[in-house]
Amino acid sequence: MRCPSCNSLDTQVKDSRPTEDSAVIRRRRVCIACNFRFTTFERVQLRELTVIKRNGRRVPFDRDKLVRSLQISLRKRPVDSERVEKMVSAIVRELESGGEAEISSEAIGEIVMEHLRQLDDVAYVRFASVYRNFREAKDFEAVLGELSGEEDARVTALRK
Repeated sequence: MRCPSCNSLDTQVKDSRPTEDSAVIRRRRVCIACNFRFTTFERVQLRELTVIKRNGRRVPFDRDKLVRSLQISLRKRPVDSERVEKMVSAIVRELESGGEAEISSEAIGEIVMEHLRQLDDVAYVRFASVYRNFREAKDFEAVLGELSGEEDARVTALRK
């Protein structure tokens, strides 16, 4: 592992411990050349995923980009960062275990919206507004109607 301070390849692991229900290994490292300490995370990757963008371009899947888009949707929402990380891991597992090495950005967006809908309604609407390219207030009304229809169904089921 290259040192982020001096770019030396001579680093040593000082401590390793599992995180996220043992799905990720957190490693504390020290650079032998400059004594700089840093942390790395190691996670299982089932396969290399390629995203097919709407314009047909193919790019490697980037977990960090997914995290950033979710953080934007969840900005100022009362959602614990641990729950967000678990959701990201679940989305990535779902994508990797889907059997396809290439996946469309539309399919990724739909999966993300399914997970966001369960996590936070406001974040779901925010993400949907960008993903579905809302242009008018009635676009928001349609999504809010979906959410309130689901809530009405839940209340009815609870009353029975």
